[in-house]
Amino acid sequence: MSLDPLAVNRRHFFKHSCTGVGVAALASLLGRETLATAAPHRGATGPHFAPKAKRIIYLFQSGGPAQQDLFDYKPLLNKMNGQELPAEVRGQQRLTGMSVNQSSLPIAGSHFKFSQHGESGAWLSDLLPYHRDIVDDVCFVKSMHTEAINHDPAITMFQTGSQIAGRPSLGSWLSYGLGSENEDLPAFIVLVSANQGGQPLYARLWGNGFLDSKYQGVQFRGGSDPVLYLSNPSGIPSSRRRAQLDAIKTLNQHQFEKELDPEIESRISQYEMAFRMQTSVPDAADFSDEPESTFELYGEDAKKPGTFAANCLLARRLAQRDVRFIQLYHQGWDQHSNLPKQIKDQATETDQASAALVKDLKRLGLLDDTLVIWGGEFGRTSYTQGVLTHDNYGRDHHPRCFTTWLAGGGIKPGITYGATDEFGYNVVENGVHVHDFNATLLHLMGIDHERLTYKYQGRRFRLTDVHGHVLDDIIA
Repeated sequence: MSLDPLAVNRRHFFKHSCTGVGVAALASLLGRETLATAAPHRGATGPHFAPKAKRIIYLFQSGGPAQQDLFDYKPLLNKMNGQELPAEVRGQQRLTGMSVNQSSLPIAGSHFKFSQHGESGAWLSDLLPYHRDIVDDVCFVKSMHTEAINHDPAITMFQTGSQIAGRPSLGSWLSYGLGSENEDLPAFIVLVSANQGGQPLYARLWGNGFLDSKYQGVQFRGGSDPVLYLSNPSGIPSSRRRAQLDAIKTLNQHQFEKELDPEIESRISQYEMAFRMQTSVPDAADFSDEPESTFELYGEDAKKPGTFAANCLLARRLAQRDVRFIQLYHQGWDQHSNLPKQIKDQATETDQASAALVKDLKRLGLLDDTLVIWGGEFGRTSYTQGVLTHDNYGRDHHPRCFTTWLAGGGIKPGITYGATDEFGYNVVENGVHVHDFNATLLHLMGIDHERLTYKYQGRRFRLTDVHGHVLDDIIA
């Protein structure tokens, strides 16, 4: 073909010159089948060192679970129930617009009983009976903190490393850096619990930002058609779709030769991925081969597509198929009022399936190289928002301290890291910022967070910005 020499850039040069002797030699060494499947496995950098985890399942609890009612036992709150939160405890910390004008900030003790479990002696409230079975597999981080005090910037911070929208998400960074281990499924898949109220979730939370579009998360939905527009229309056979894609590919290749736009190449690869997903997605989402014991483990809700339990089971099936990053979102933890009833409902929906996922992965020998994460975007206040009564209270947003947990994938099991004060209001030991948390996740996947960068608009960006340190004390 004839090329305008002034239009040839580096990408174009290697695309056309490397299809000759170099690729022929490589094909003879590796075999054509190996060469043909190598591309989907390569990331931009690959691991910087031997990883402890191959994949991540992130159970994100959107809304801010109240740590004082779940994991962080604070008996002083019950002893001082109804008394004013001491001014020196709050200090100069800001409040949200929802409680800043309250004339009083009365302490609210938890309505739920706490007890210790496992050899580790981990504290759990009676809201989480199934978690009792996994405490010796889990590392509780009780000293998480962030700057964001409202939901959207706080969730965006956790998922992208910035409160401002537009940066690539954690899953996109991992896809960019490490590539995929399965050429028939996306490296980054998102599952959102169906029919949950609460703060809205946006596709940009699993977006690619300024990275190539092929690194964005792909949302799976409950039901018979998990990915929108993936199935062929009625009456259209697979052979017809194949011929259509071949024609579109030819047109896109012509367009690429004119414009040299790498997004066109990504579009071609995404069309091909979608075609392969017509087989791989129904296979992954079909639970008919699961024994009844699986549903006894995850709960009856696992039989209902789109529920948190069903998504946890689907996440395990995707992990078995070597999907790199599986992000679950479960809304409804934003309990400004009527917390005792609402948090009980949330725990009922999530407790069994969360614990089942850890136990199931362990049973299958997958927990050692699968990192499971459970947590939200911030915690809740130890004082009540609104009126405190003998049977009711609410809690406002509190970014200064909250709890999350991790299991498998190179994490030390059966430990608690960090601590809060006796009011559950401030970090007093081993504070963990969001950037530290994300740096540690990348490290477990074999990535140096300071070296995984992307140059955009004259600056090299990374997930942890210019911050973050790895939490060596929680790594096995």
